[in-house]
Amino acid sequence: MPKRTSGITLQQLQYFIEVAAEGSISAAADLLFVAQPTMSAAMRDLETRVGRDLLTRSARGVTLTVDGVEFLGYARQVVEQAELLEQRYLGRPPSRRLLGVSAQHYSFVVDAFVRMVRATDAAEYEFSLRETRTFDIIEDVRTLRSELGILFRNDFNRNVLDKLLRDSGLVFHPLFVAAPHIFVSRRNPLASRSRATLADLAGLPRLTFDQGANNSFYFAEEILSTLSSPQEIRVSDRATIFNLMIGLDGYTISTGIISDDLDPEIVAVPLEVDERIEIGWIGRSAIPLTDQARRYLAEVRAVVAGFGVELLD
Repeated sequence: MPKRTSGITLQQLQYFIEVAAEGSISAAADLLFVAQPTMSAAMRDLETRVGRDLLTRSARGVTLTVDGVEFLGYARQVVEQAELLEQRYLGRPPSRRLLGVSAQHYSFVVDAFVRMVRATDAAEYEFSLRETRTFDIIEDVRTLRSELGILFRNDFNRNVLDKLLRDSGLVFHPLFVAAPHIFVSRRNPLASRSRATLADLAGLPRLTFDQGANNSFYFAEEILSTLSSPQEIRVSDRATIFNLMIGLDGYTISTGIISDDLDPEIVAVPLEVDERIEIGWIGRSAIPLTDQARRYLAEVRAVVAGFGVELLD
């Protein structure tokens, strides 16, 4: 472990952020127009100053250590605040906006993302939105590939998810609790019903999101995952699941929050079951959110509130 000394420069933090993003010291050096030996020396000096190994080096590049992941979150906060000072007192233009979000397959997540991008005041930005599997969402946030993730939990998966999040240094922050609905095509006979029961779903294909190698009941995006269905189709993306609702009269169970602008052919029908769906966001327990992440969550809350759903925080 490097011996700690004093003093960390803003330039070192900026270098470190780029190295972490590129996964390569030489690639970060090229991006910032810095000589590779200079960048490498800056990273070694930074590790010496903080007294911890922040990077694991190999022939394929660099990865963050556990300490490096935590340090990156704080480095981003410091650099962001320094940029705000420069904008306020030196009249410099807003910096390039950065944000990564990983989420289960919810249209309100996309709707909020669209609103955030449209409202950004930056001339340059680099945003990412990954609709992906439950386990991968947790991994994305744990490794800071994404700053935050959005997923659901209920009484069935709560203990398993909470333990995995604790072990990963993450925290679940509730946003709202939704009553279960089925999503079906407007042409489905159930689309005109005021409510649906499990008996009504018999004979219809059940559509669920595939969880890959981690295809555990506890990682399913849908409630009642342990109930068997004679007709089951697993898909990997939201466009496909909606196409199958239309083409096969299939259904999936979700929150009931769906955007007419993004998904005009799909309707939500309340499902009569004694279950609730708690939606929340996950983030690193030791790292505060950036301003951009807070802006995105504000858009999520605004979208959800527009459907008359009561927010929890």
